[in-house]
Amino acid sequence: MFRNTPTVTQNLIIVNIFFFVATFILEKQGVDLGTILGAHYFNTPLFKPWQLITHAFMHADIFHIFMNMYVLFMFGSFLERLWGAQRFLKVYFLSAFGAILLYNIAGYFQVDALINLIKSNGNGEQLTMINNLLREFGKSELFVQEANRYLNENGGISSYEFSAINDYIGMSMTPMVGASGAVFGLLAAFALLFPNTELQLLFPPIPVKAKYLIGGYFVLEIYSSFHQTAGDHVAHLAHVGGAIVGGIIVLIWKRNSSNFY
Repeated sequence: MFRNTPTVTQNLIIVNIFFFVATFILEKQGVDLGTILGAHYFNTPLFKPWQLITHAFMHADIFHIFMNMYVLFMFGSFLERLWGAQRFLKVYFLSAFGAILLYNIAGYFQVDALINLIKSNGNGEQLTMINNLLREFGKSELFVQEANRYLNENGGISSYEFSAINDYIGMSMTPMVGASGAVFGLLAAFALLFPNTELQLLFPPIPVKAKYLIGGYFVLEIYSSFHQTAGDHVAHLAHVGGAIVGGIIVLIWKRNSSNFY
């Protein structure tokens, strides 16, 4: 069945699996691909330009990659046959870029608020040192040891100020990973093109029209973006950003040509 999958969809799945396996192999060698290739906020020291693309090939765990690749296989195969490789790639990567853009815009202001809070309390020097340590050691035990040693040696920081520094470190060290933004772009495109197509749920096994199932999922992601619970590490805004871009592209194509597909 996989051999009959269109070329681009097939290659995207292969590349995603390659990076997933490489992540675990290199982790044992002390190389953290998630930190290097995952997307960090623009105004943190671990951000690199290549992460705008590479984050879409990284995944947090087996469930994460399985769900994304399953949806890519099911919907990507269909849409690639419909559009052709070039248009399919445009939607895929522009949706991925839209995901990281919306996620980073929101995160940028959160990080900036923490930076200003830390500086306003007279801890600009500590912030500079933390940034230098992040650049040198990245997300590692060495960073934790050096940061704790430095903060302990330079006392006088209140628990409130320490909490702000700790939050800044957490946001700086946590990358966004996954093809979810790109996949949500494909889902949005499918729902706009074929709103009345019935999709079969697994539990319960009933058919639901695409406009209701995918539309409902989109609304849920918007809600979850602003009502994130403790322990929820899903980048809901990235899903929303990917869906918005994928939907906009399809609407533009439909407006410019009624026969674009």
